[in-house]
Amino acid sequence: MSECSPPANRRKFIKQSAGTAAVVSSLGLTARRAEGAAGSNERMRIGFIGPGGRGFHAHVKSLCDLHASGRKVDLVGVAEVYKTQRDRVADYIKENTGTEPGRYVDYRDMIEKENLDAVCIGTPDHWHHKQTVDALKAGLNVYCEKPMTKTVEEAFSVEKHWKESGKVMQVGVQSTSLPVWDEVRELLQEGKLGKVLGFQTEYFRNSDVGQWRYYKLEKGMTPDTIDWKRWLGSDEGLSPEQPFDREVYRQWRRFWPFGSGMFTDLFVHRTTSMLKATGLRLPGRVTGAGGIFLEYDGRDVPDVATVVADFNEGVQGLVTATMCNQESRVNQLIRGHFGTFAFGNGEQFDGFDFIPERGPVTHVRQAPERISTRPVENTTLAHFANWLDACELGDPMKCNNPPDLGAAAMAVVNLGAQSYRKGKVYFLDADEREITTDDPGWSKRWEQRSASRGEPNHIPGWKAGDYGSKLTDPTYMNLAGPWTDGSDPADS
Repeated sequence: MSECSPPANRRKFIKQSAGTAAVVSSLGLTARRAEGAAGSNERMRIGFIGPGGRGFHAHVKSLCDLHASGRKVDLVGVAEVYKTQRDRVADYIKENTGTEPGRYVDYRDMIEKENLDAVCIGTPDHWHHKQTVDALKAGLNVYCEKPMTKTVEEAFSVEKHWKESGKVMQVGVQSTSLPVWDEVRELLQEGKLGKVLGFQTEYFRNSDVGQWRYYKLEKGMTPDTIDWKRWLGSDEGLSPEQPFDREVYRQWRRFWPFGSGMFTDLFVHRTTSMLKATGLRLPGRVTGAGGIFLEYDGRDVPDVATVVADFNEGVQGLVTATMCNQESRVNQLIRGHFGTFAFGNGEQFDGFDFIPERGPVTHVRQAPERISTRPVENTTLAHFANWLDACELGDPMKCNNPPDLGAAAMAVVNLGAQSYRKGKVYFLDADEREITTDDPGWSKRWEQRSASRGEPNHIPGWKAGDYGSKLTDPTYMNLAGPWTDGSDPADS
């Protein structure tokens, strides 16, 4: 098929109607398509939005493999602003599936013309929210590459639209399709570690050219082959206008208008896994730190960064890394009062270690233990298969990384990035979805809990009662307390 660009009046109308149900009718959808549960076609018709590096090598190639394995999917459309990449992806689909996909510049035109059941979004972060919401309103299932959005507010918006739509959406953190995190969560809820206190995780890298500069610039990347204004999204208010620049186009993760460096490109991987393992969701307090300490190559984003997230459940999360050293990585851990789960690094492992605390503390007999888990050879392929399963069942909660989890991870990593940039601590009201830098009395709340000899909070789904959550009062503590009118409290 030939390249397609939407008529000017259609483009104008869609922009004006963004954020309203009018998008559905503007895309020319029938009521049957808009109201379908998992899709209206016998075979799932999938279109690709922005299949660049990750979108091509993970999204397109994984679904081609699943097509070859017999899954009922057809890859029918490619919407990509870079002509060379658009043709490369479309040609690959035709060669590997036999289907000639439609070739488009604007994803809205593809949604209108291709009678889709689902889209896969692989564009830069600043486009994720708009494209996801447009797709959900059009009655489509969605696979969106991580991070789910560029901002926390956008993440809450996607979560809302997803719940209202009843559609299936998977966020592309493939490690959430490892069975280990469900296994760990069950052990934590049953009290294996006692009161859960914190997790730490990482994503270290190193490079001789600077992080993300290994994405090669090509002479053929020009304003003639790339629809630069559409990529910027300046008409939609997604980023400011600026002159065409191959470096910005290809290595956009280094620049704040389009991404948030390691915070949203890398930290979101490990953070999402830890949230899934613990059952935690939105943090109550987030702080970020770091700086550009070595990679002085024109980038905006730091090469050393740390995020500390405190949760109302009485758990602290630490996410830390540098992009300039990777051989001395911080181990991934979950710590409790009675022990620790140690996972090592990365996401390919066949087990994890239980490290018990000392007997005089726990008053129970525990031995170190290696707990086996089932490794997954190709987590990306497993993640897409999980998405297809959920789509076929029409069950949004069958996804291993649905938008509520995606929004929670964004709240941790993006507020960490904002804290680094603005030098402020962020507080989040989970019920109202309100973000503020005004301290609601975070430390005072815990001090009051201690003063009143209160009970600890626990992770969601806690089943272990007081196990590992109580202190032992030594008899000498009977001597404690204020002396009133000269009377010894020990005599009362």
